Amino acid sequence: MHVRIIAADSMGVRSLATQVEMCSVKVGLDLGASLAPTRFGLPPHPIEMERLGKLRGEALRALESSEVVTITHYHYDHYMRDQPGSYEGKTLLVKHPLKDINSSQRSRARFFLEKLGVAETARVIYADGEMVAIGDLRIEFSPPVWHGEPGTRVGKVLMVRLQCGDKTLIFTSDVQGPADDTALEVLERWRTPRPKLVILGGPPTYFAGYKVPVHAVKRGLEGMLKVIRTLKPETLVADHHLVRDPKYRERIQQHVEEAERLGVRLVTAAEYMGSKPEPLEAFRKHLWKDNPV
Repeated sequence: MHVRIIAADSMGVRSLATQVEMCSVKVGLDLGASLAPTRFGLPPHPIEMERLGKLRGEALRALESSEVVTITHYHYDHYMRDQPGSYEGKTLLVKHPLKDINSSQRSRARFFLEKLGVAETARVIYADGEMVAIGDLRIEFSPPVWHGEPGTRVGKVLMVRLQCGDKTLIFTSDVQGPADDTALEVLERWRTPRPKLVILGGPPTYFAGYKVPVHAVKRGLEGMLKVIRTLKPETLVADHHLVRDPKYRERIQQHVEEAERLGVRLVTAAEYMGSKPEPLEAFRKHLWKDNPV
């Protein structure tokens, strides 16, 4: 199993773009990237724009080299809306564009799949709750689960489990913890065989009490703790919304201690790839102050 996390918030952009090679099949998981249009009242800094260009380029190359590509939901950091031609000939496993989906994602899905013609040039499979076999590789999808707390207006996403023999990888997309009991129930079913790697979208602690209720963020932190205790993966990558908080390490101190106790390696995507975390969005104020344009 070879895993390359191409782009993530700890690498400087909004993303969880990953390419996995298992059972001799290359799978691109949510190959996209974007930036927050505003943060701290500020637009993206040129350093962020440069990083986005670099990592989107790498994600695009991964898309072109992957045989199978997933789109777990239709937020712009999870697919290449401006590169419809790159999906041509791919087996494209996507969130159902009509069922169990909010209006924003429904319109985005229709535009991408129908208006841009992707449904005509790729082999599109609606993946909600399905299992797809590609040779010896099993790709299993959860039913739609909430993008954070139940009832959130931003809709639902799919989680993915890839299994080759006794080796498994779980990609949770934007479950934000999870904060959804249904997502936790699915993950509990997926605990055997023990996952080698779980790539987890952590809770948005930076939004607590602002755009996300405090209780919802607390629920996400509790869900992340349950993932550590229940799945006990060899490695847990906790990233995405979580590291947009400049104090994210303080927020998950209990999780770090519990992971260490249970023999779980808990890291960001950047650390998994052998680099120092650079969550540029979290430090946008400092970027503008230290590097004025």
